[in-house]
Amino acid sequence: MRLIAEPQDGGQRLDRVLHARLPEESRSRIQLWIKAGRVQVNGAPARPSHVVRPGEGIDYEPAPAPPLAAAPEDIPLRVLYEDEDVVAIDKSAGMVVHAGAGVRSGTLVNALLHRFGALSGVGGPRRPGIVHRLDRYTSGVLLVAKNDAAHQKLAAQFSGREVEKTYVALVHGRVKQESGRIEKPIARDPVRRTRMTARIASGRAAWSEYRVAERFDRFTLLEVRIGTGRTHQIRVHLSSIGHPVAGDTLYGAPARVEGLPLLGRFFLHARRIRFRRPKDGAEIVVESDLPPDLRVWLNRLR
Repeated sequence: MRLIAEPQDGGQRLDRVLHARLPEESRSRIQLWIKAGRVQVNGAPARPSHVVRPGEGIDYEPAPAPPLAAAPEDIPLRVLYEDEDVVAIDKSAGMVVHAGAGVRSGTLVNALLHRFGALSGVGGPRRPGIVHRLDRYTSGVLLVAKNDAAHQKLAAQFSGREVEKTYVALVHGRVKQESGRIEKPIARDPVRRTRMTARIASGRAAWSEYRVAERFDRFTLLEVRIGTGRTHQIRVHLSSIGHPVAGDTLYGAPARVEGLPLLGRFFLHARRIRFRRPKDGAEIVVESDLPPDLRVWLNRLR
C-alpha cells in the first residue's frame, strides 16, 4: 500500500507519520514493520527515525498481528447475573477488559477464563466472550457471552440499538438544563491520537441523553443513557458541552480538586443494562451499585 507525505507530515519521524495514518495499529507494531523491511520511502528501506519530507512516497506492507490467546488467571470477579448463555460482571475501575497494546495479563478476560472456562469464540482468541467494552477506568455492568450463538444474538441487539445502557456521571460545573440530548458525531482526534473528538462532522453518528440526578456547588450528578457505543462516547459528549467527567484529565477535567481527595479514576459508572435473554427473548435488567470510592466522593460533596 502507498501513501504520499503531506505538508503537515514534514519534519516528523516515519513511525509517527504511519501511526497517525493508521491509528488502529500500535506504534510499536509499525516499528516492527519498518525494521523488517516492510516499509520503504521513495523505494528504499528506512529507519523508524527517518525524518519525513512532504511529497515522499511511503510504501508499506502490513504484517498480521501475532495471535495472542488469553490465559486463565485467578482474579476475583463479582457476578451480577448468570444463566446458561450470558453472565453480567460488575467490572471494577482500573481493570482492562482484554489484552491490547502494552497489556498482556490481569485483564477481565483472564479472570473470566479462570472462572468460567470456555466462552464464546466469536471475538477471537484475545476477546473470548466479549460483546461490548467499558473504558479501563469506568466501572459497572458488562455483559459476556458464554457461547457463539448467544454472542451473535447479543451482538445483533447491540447493533440494532435494542440494548439500553444507563450510566452515572459526575461532571464539573452546573449543567443548566434538567435534561438534554447530545447528538454529535465522534471521530479520532487528528492531533492527539489517544483522544476522540466531537468536532469533526465526518465522525460516526452518536447520541447521548442525560438528566440531572443531583446538584452541587461545583458539580452536577447526571444519569446518562446512550443509544450508540462509540469509543469514549459519554466522556467526549459531556466534555463537548463544557462539562467534563470528574477525574477525566484527557478530556479537560483537572487532576485535583481543592478540598477533595484525589479520585484516581473517572467518575463514570455503568449503572444499568437492559437486554433480551438470548434463549427466549425475556427482558433482563441488571444493575450495579455505585462503588465505595465514588460514594465517598459524593458524600464529601454533600
